[in-house]
Order: sequence, then C-alpha cells, then structure tokens
Amino acid sequence: MPQQPPPITVVGIGADGWPGLAGPARAALRAAGAVIGGPRQLDLLPADEVAAERVPWPSPLRPAVTGLLDRYADRPLAVLASGDPMFYGIGRTLAETAGAERLRVLPHPSSVAYACARLGWPLESTEVVSLVGRPLDTLRLALNPGRRLLVLSAGAATPAAVAGLLAAAGHGTARLRVLEQLGGPGERRLDGPADGWPHPPGDPLNVIAVDLPADGPRTPVVPGLPDGAYESDGQLTKRHVRAATLATLAPVPGELLWDVGGGSGSIAIEWLRAHRDNLAVTVERDPVRAERIARNAAALGVPRLRVVTGAAPQALDGLPAPDAVFVGGGLTAPGLLDACWAALAPGGRLVANTVTLESEALLTAWYRRHGGELLRLAVAHAVPVGGFTGWRQAMPVTQWSAVKPAASPAPSTPQENAS
Repeated sequence: MPQQPPPITVVGIGADGWPGLAGPARAALRAAGAVIGGPRQLDLLPADEVAAERVPWPSPLRPAVTGLLDRYADRPLAVLASGDPMFYGIGRTLAETAGAERLRVLPHPSSVAYACARLGWPLESTEVVSLVGRPLDTLRLALNPGRRLLVLSAGAATPAAVAGLLAAAGHGTARLRVLEQLGGPGERRLDGPADGWPHPPGDPLNVIAVDLPADGPRTPVVPGLPDGAYESDGQLTKRHVRAATLATLAPVPGELLWDVGGGSGSIAIEWLRAHRDNLAVTVERDPVRAERIARNAAALGVPRLRVVTGAAPQALDGLPAPDAVFVGGGLTAPGLLDACWAALAPGGRLVANTVTLESEALLTAWYRRHGGELLRLAVAHAVPVGGFTGWRQAMPVTQWSAVKPAASPAPSTPQENAS
C-alpha cells in the first residue's frame, strides 16, 4: 500500500503576529520542522518559540509550490498565510496542488472580517474585490450607485490608483477609507474623497473601503448594455439582439465561451460580466478590432477576457475546450462551423447570428441536420417622420442555436449543401 504524503498545516496569521494566534496554531508552528511563508509573515514568528527552518516563498510562487512541498516532505511542515488561508489566500493553491485532504487549515480572522467589524458593515452584503495580482480595471465591474466595496490592496500605491480610477469613472465623490495593519499594533485609518485623494502612499498592508455615491453612473448587471457603452466601428451585436443572444447562450458560473468573430467583443464581455468565475476567449482576425475589444473589456470591468488575433477556424487550434460557442462573423469560412461543433462536449451550446442570405442558407442546412432552434429577431425603433413618428426597421437577424447531444453525427456536408 503506497505511503500517504505527510499532512500540511496551514496557519493563518494577522498583523498582530504571534500574540494573536490561538493555541492550536502556536502548537503547530512549534512542532513544525519547516515553516514556509512570505518574509513579512516569517518575521512575525519569535525565534524563542519557533525553532523550525524558515523558508520564504520564491517568486513566481505557484510553479514552486510542488517542489517546495516535496523538498520538506520528510518533516512536519507548516505554511503561513495572511488571515484566512482559504479567502484569496495560499490555501486554494495548496488545495489544488497537494490535495485538500492533505491540508489542516487553521484560519485567522481575515482582513475583510476586521474591516467590516471596524466599519459596522454587514459582511454578507459587502462586495469584495481583490486587486492582488489582478488588473486595476477589475474594480470597474463592481461600480454602481450606493454600493459598498472592500478592495484587497496590492500594495502602498493601490489606494491612490483606486481613487484615480473612481474619479475617472464618474465616482469622484466616493468616500475612501484605507485601513492599514488591521488587528495589529500599527493599525491606522486614512479617510478622504476619491477626487483629489489627499494621502501619500502608506503601509502596503491595507484594505480600501469604498462608499460609492448614490448619484453616480449606472452599469446594469444584466445582458444588454447600451450600445454606447462600447467603442465600435459598427461591428457590434446591438443591444436587444445581444440580450437575446446571451439568454440563448445561457451562461452559468465557471463556464468558458468562445466568441468567434468578436467585432467589438460585446458578447464575450457580457458573458464575463454574468459571473466572476466565467471565462471567455474572443477570436478576431482584424488586429485593430482585437485591440478595441481589449479596451472595451477593460472599460467594462472584465480585463481577464482573452483576445486571440487570427482568422477562424485556424485560430481556434489549441484553445481550451468551450462550454458554449457564439459565432457572430465569418460563418461562410470553410470548416468554421464544423470546428466549433466538434470542439463542444455533449451538452455544449452553439449559437450563430447572421444578417446575410448566404449565411442564413448555411444555418438552415445546419438546422436541418442537427435540429435546435432557428429564429429571426427583428427590432424596430420609433423615429421622426416629418411632424409625426414612424418605425424604422433594423436589419433582421437570423439565429440558429443547438445543444450538442450525447451522440452527435459527424459534421460533413452542411456547407456543401448550402452552396
């Protein structure tokens, strides 16, 4: 029977250091043969209490985890984490790398728990945004009138950067409170408006509390953002069709979308905005449009959108398998629909939109072969007609959607049939 790997004790520690640790956490550190942690965390351990070898994490951290755990597998091992190890901490990486069953986690109150206690904010209704290892534009997704946010800071410069982003986004009157060294002897609070943030960089260990003004700009959380929210050269799935398309794609948390023929990126962007765990790749052959998609994604709070510049289907090679595919352009490219359909696992969804007769014929052929739903979306807007008002019809959009069954016939002839 193979020998089980030794357990790893993960100890959460706060700015209060050794005095703030409970008995089991102290006992685990005293018994450890090696303690791995950040230099700041390791310095909080008194030498007369913890005799273990102290091992600082290298940078980059994640690729080194497995090697370090193996290197010290011959002795009791402890890992230090800031606050609660399973809340934006090293605990997740260790669970994914070593296996959750190998961990013994001893949490400490998180910086978010301390911040809510200091501010009198209910934790369950306070949104948390981490900027540790994430782009500043990630914060934009949480910006809406009257919201309370806690921002996990990447360092001493983060408060000023957050203040600048808020002011530029129209939330300059937002109140910021920077909470430094929470729970420790050096705890301090800085207060001020986003517009003209008055404080120089302070302690790198800080959390930023943001009170957004009730009269600030609104960004709806459901699909169908105003067309004006996007920078575009006209290649944009319009608002009402976009909302219907996202409803058909039916995102659920953690799924991956391929957005093929990205245009302005609106479908992929609103897929990502549906849940913070969603993933998306957009493929766009025009480099100018690809850059525009990246700008739109950042401006709308989802800079994690992956943009691939290239022509499909060739550009699809090597991409992670999708849960859903949207094709908004290039439908008549040889082999495109075949490649998208083949990439989907059973249960995956494919949605394709077109306004041309040629592509409509192709979608009709795929509908005959694979079933699903074929429909036409038509939107008309009221416009002035002399002194009266009439309807102006937008180009109708033909949409085919299908769910891949468990046993799907190999795609072969739809494009030939369409010709």
